[in-house]
Amino acid sequence: MAELKIDAVVFDVLGTLVDEPAGLRAGIRALTPPPDAAGTERLLLLWQRHIEREQRRVLDGDRPYLPGDLLDQEAAGVVAEAAGVEDPAAVEALARSARRLPPWPDTVAGLDRIAGRFPLIGLSNASRTALLGLNAHAGLRWHQALSAEDARTYKPDPAVYRLAVTAAGVPPERVLMVAAHAWDLRGAQALGLRTAYVARPVGDPPTSSDRFDLYAEGLADLAGRLGVS
Repeated sequence: MAELKIDAVVFDVLGTLVDEPAGLRAGIRALTPPPDAAGTERLLLLWQRHIEREQRRVLDGDRPYLPGDLLDQEAAGVVAEAAGVEDPAAVEALARSARRLPPWPDTVAGLDRIAGRFPLIGLSNASRTALLGLNAHAGLRWHQALSAEDARTYKPDPAVYRLAVTAAGVPPERVLMVAAHAWDLRGAQALGLRTAYVARPVGDPPTSSDRFDLYAEGLADLAGRLGVS
């Protein structure tokens, strides 16, 4: 894409590069007694709804900021209570499953390929501590990884995307934000970043009114669209 002139690529992590539901399901299935398939999905939905609701409360000013790993601990407590699990060690292990998320099959090779051409920045709502564990477990390659914790808020607050622009040291229009979530890309777009949607089974697909700069079926497709050999 010759018309897309960028100097840095920023990647969302949760859902875009790692399969978050798969990792959380593994943590839920490790509970004793393990829930059946339907129970696992019900508990996963409880976790996801808790995180989404509490992040929204922070964004709306209804709750003071707290890092994502503390929200994970809360979510683990909600899930454990619903599952009838009282063992504190089991609850802690469940909370830590949010740091053991498997990469999508094309993630590691795709990042490696794009990193040979552009500086790569990870930008996640995960806490600094959780992001360190995520990166190590999934084998993610970055030149820099940034947590929304540094802005004491969550995406899509503009302050989070500003972290990446500041780190890149170039104007927003020279930075490409990559995500599987249309809401995330809209947030980046509002600050002037260029945007690339990557399709994932667990993402938030674009609507007919969204206008992103690139649309890709995966990281290999994205690399090709960026002119990376």
